[in-house]
Parts: sequence; C-alpha cells; structure tokens
Amino acid sequence: MPLVTDTLVDRVAASRRQVSNRRMPADFRALLQGTCLVLIEAAGFAASSLLLVLGAPLFVFLFLAGWDLALLFAQLGNLADHYRDAEPPQRLAFNRDLQAGFLIVAGGLVLIRLPGFVRRLGRKLDEQGGCND
Repeated sequence: MPLVTDTLVDRVAASRRQVSNRRMPADFRALLQGTCLVLIEAAGFAASSLLLVLGAPLFVFLFLAGWDLALLFAQLGNLADHYRDAEPPQRLAFNRDLQAGFLIVAGGLVLIRLPGFVRRLGRKLDEQGGCND
C-alpha cells in the first residue's frame, strides 16, 4: 500500500494549476459591439469607395463638356449610338475593357484608402473598448 500525503505546498500548487487552466469568461456584449462596429465601418468604407469610383467618370465628363449638361448628354447619346451600331465582338471587347477599368480603379482607390481606414477603425475600437458602462 503506497503512502500518499498531501501537504500544504501540494495543495497550493494544485490550486494554481487549476486557476491557470481555467479560462476567463468571454465578454460577449463587447464582442458583439466590436463586430457591429467593424461591419458598419466596413460597409461605409465600401459604399464611399464605390460612390467615388462611380462619380469620378461623371466629374470627368462634365469637366470635359465645360459643365454644360446639354453637351454631356449629346456626347452620351453619341456613345450610345456607336455602341448600338457596333458588332457583337466589339461590344464584348468594350464591355470587358469597361469592367477591367472599373475593377482596376476601384481596387487602386481601396488600396490607397485602406491604411487610413484601418487606423480610424483601430482608434474607434480602442475608444469603444476603453469605456466601461
């Protein structure tokens, strides 16, 4: 029959191991608030980037037309007539070029704006995490 003794030192060491193995309870409210903040900020960033990319051609065309809407719509009508009269392979090439240009411009704009967005989001998360209700 083995001799097993529990001393005070053994009990303290065992209780420390139990404390270190236990996880801290997760603060689900803070996690949900942080997730909602990130989703709202990301949606705003995506929407503003999309509006910037879509509004840039309008600005350029208005600038080239001398801020005259009649001239702008005349040029758009000319472009529409050329598109309608084009052969299907030419239309497809124009569509692909337009899509590629949009994706390149949108991607470039997002890459340029991304560091500022991450800094702003980090500041807002720090502020949100620092307040205690």
